[in-house]
Amino acid sequence: MADEAKAKGNAAFSAGRFDEAARHFSDAIALAPGNHVLYSNRSAALASLHRYSDALADAQKTVELKPDWAKGYSRLGAAHLGLGDAASAVAAYEKGLALDPSNEGLKAGLEDAKKAAAAPPRRGPSGPDAIGQMFQGPELWTKIASDPSTRPYLEQPDFMQMLREVQRNPSSINMYLSDPRMMQVLSLMLNIKIQRPEASEPSQSSPSPPQQQQQTPPPETKAKAREVEPEPEPMDLTDEEKERKERKAAAQKEKEAGNAAYKKKDFDTAIQHYTKAMELDDEDISYLTNRAAVYIEMGKYDECIQDCDKAVERGRELRADFKMISRALTRKGTALAKLAKCSKDFDIAIETFQKALTEHRNPDTLKKLNEAERAKKELEQQEYYDPKLADEEREKGNEFFKEQKYPEAIKHYTEALKRNPKDPRVYSNRAACYTKLGAMPEGLKDAEKCLELDPTFTKGYTRKGAIQFFMKEYDKAMETYQAGLKHDPNNQELLDGVRRCIEQINKANRGEISQDELQERQNKAMQDPEIQNILTDPIMRQVLIDFQENPRAAQEHLKNPGVMQKIQKLVSAGIVQMR
Repeated sequence: MADEAKAKGNAAFSAGRFDEAARHFSDAIALAPGNHVLYSNRSAALASLHRYSDALADAQKTVELKPDWAKGYSRLGAAHLGLGDAASAVAAYEKGLALDPSNEGLKAGLEDAKKAAAAPPRRGPSGPDAIGQMFQGPELWTKIASDPSTRPYLEQPDFMQMLREVQRNPSSINMYLSDPRMMQVLSLMLNIKIQRPEASEPSQSSPSPPQQQQQTPPPETKAKAREVEPEPEPMDLTDEEKERKERKAAAQKEKEAGNAAYKKKDFDTAIQHYTKAMELDDEDISYLTNRAAVYIEMGKYDECIQDCDKAVERGRELRADFKMISRALTRKGTALAKLAKCSKDFDIAIETFQKALTEHRNPDTLKKLNEAERAKKELEQQEYYDPKLADEEREKGNEFFKEQKYPEAIKHYTEALKRNPKDPRVYSNRAACYTKLGAMPEGLKDAEKCLELDPTFTKGYTRKGAIQFFMKEYDKAMETYQAGLKHDPNNQELLDGVRRCIEQINKANRGEISQDELQERQNKAMQDPEIQNILTDPIMRQVLIDFQENPRAAQEHLKNPGVMQKIQKLVSAGIVQMR
């Protein structure tokens, strides 16, 4: 039963479903609590979820159960490094290398840890991370407990859960800004009064916060289907074993000579050395993959593909490291992509890169896959490109738009863009359709693409501004309209748009909008990185305090154009009200 749960965990990990993998490994541990491999695998899954504290606990359990297993120290080092403890990470990797000096994973981890230890201190966080960092210090609990308006929150379990989540992951602050209690505490920590609608006190049983979004960055290493513990080397070697060891050492020297020749771009000599290494030791497929890399540089793509196929086949027989299999497939895919530039068939290269990623999710392989898919898409677009047919489809879309058949119009506009993706008019028209259908994000994306293609296209500014206005982002809408007026100062649509935005902003300042609308605007604004940076700027925080406590100093601040612009941004967003 434990093996079955472990296999499920490995499959989930390989697919990038780290939370699911951790659950399966936990099930396996419940059935076999003395199996060090299960703790090691769960540590890798937790580290991939950035749950480094939990990953560290599992890594420590791994080395406790199996102190002579090098891989356990690799997990331990990764967890320490994730927690920012580079010194402990270095120590862990060095312990692992003392057990297995040739382990490439430990060597790479040690190098990363040393770089992190030697790196200069990073600049302080900004935006949501900066706001989230305010919740890290011990003064948080003191301030909440000493303020009568926030003290009751400490007795509410769901609120305490929110605070602990923000302390653990500062960037998660955006998930909870819609909760008035969190906004109240944020105002307390910033030491400024954020204008809030006067609503009733939050109930003692507020709804639970939304589940934390999982972050799944690429894992440091992919779990093997089966973890094989190294067997102790015998004290005495037979003559056959000694000869085998000597041949392997000689093969390594040939490989090093090949690497040196490769760096000097002496490709013929490099091939000779790699070939000799293969003759001495046929149990290491790196000689084949290295020779394949030389063939790529020489433009001998067919020979490269043959070597990669041999490497994969031999690697399967030897149960070689999945990273080596992935490397062979990646180099094969690279050769196929080179050939595809002439054959115009990228499918087999894309398929090969995808197979490589199932073995090991390497960033370089992923990049090559994206490049091949992009090249295929560009080729298809070139073959499909026809401006005349694009104009015909655009006209059909216009007819359906006039008949208020917006889904049909979108269909024809989309076809027009396939035929001619560089026509800003079509993006503008499709944005109008999306607006009519209430699909604001899609419409905004099309309007922005329209302006990207032609920054002087006035209609694009009216489309974008209208969408932002409907989304109640009046400050952004006004900026868009004003940008359009730089190209067409007398455009009535743009002038009317500016006027409507000013009316809405003034309504908020006069308190003429509903409490729900004000709260909605503020919640949206607090998720804007620009607003977050303004509120975490020490100078601006002092300015806002002066506005509340020292009006004369506030007037002096307004003489600074930069400060005035930021204040206007906060006013437009509804964070600050000028009465």
